[in-house]
Amino acid sequence: MSSSSAEQQPTLDHIAGATARILLETEAIHFSVDPPFTLTSGRKSPVYVDCRRLISFPRARSALMDMAVRLLQDRAGFEAFDAVAGGETAGIPYAAWIAERLGLPMLYVRKQPKGFGRNAQIEGLLKPGMRVLLVEDLMTDGGSKLAFIRALRDAEAEVSHCFVVFRYGIATGPDDVMDREGVAVSALATWADVLSVAEAGHRLSPAVLDAVRAFLADPAGWSAQHGADGAAS
Repeated sequence: MSSSSAEQQPTLDHIAGATARILLETEAIHFSVDPPFTLTSGRKSPVYVDCRRLISFPRARSALMDMAVRLLQDRAGFEAFDAVAGGETAGIPYAAWIAERLGLPMLYVRKQPKGFGRNAQIEGLLKPGMRVLLVEDLMTDGGSKLAFIRALRDAEAEVSHCFVVFRYGIATGPDDVMDREGVAVSALATWADVLSVAEAGHRLSPAVLDAVRAFLADPAGWSAQHGADGAAS
């Protein structure tokens, strides 16, 4: 690769910042402290990220998928995967776009077997031993990804990497579900990136910034203080 083409490659810091700007510009991030949002986990949150919205913005989604390939090649390698699997339903379009760019077969994984016909949980051609990249739109604590990972592994696929457009970044260390499963996660941006871009561009009020920071510092505590019923995270 020539020096000029190397210079055109986005850096990982640029990827995070550009993703954050896209999420804010497309209004894929919503803020509400009173009342707060209820996440899939049952937690209350002052923020909600709607990555499904991005599919309606062709230029933005194309830029995101180009950056996704760059990130995956940096984190996992150029020949790390044999197929790309999207999680039902939000991960399916992103899996299709990434598979197309990587020149790989695409699959999708249901949350549970469909209950009729072949009773399949995985759609597409999956051969034992295939190295599969699991693709989803976003990740909070990672718990919802377990069903997809286990379905793929039950079908004798190797799953050691997951890609998401956005990761909340609120579960780390011994509580990180994906670490315990032996699955590395690549995300284009986290809340730290969004808050940095939002603060620099004066996109959010100080009160909203303070609420988001308080939630990220103690998600369980913030959730309990704002009406959560003790749902597991």
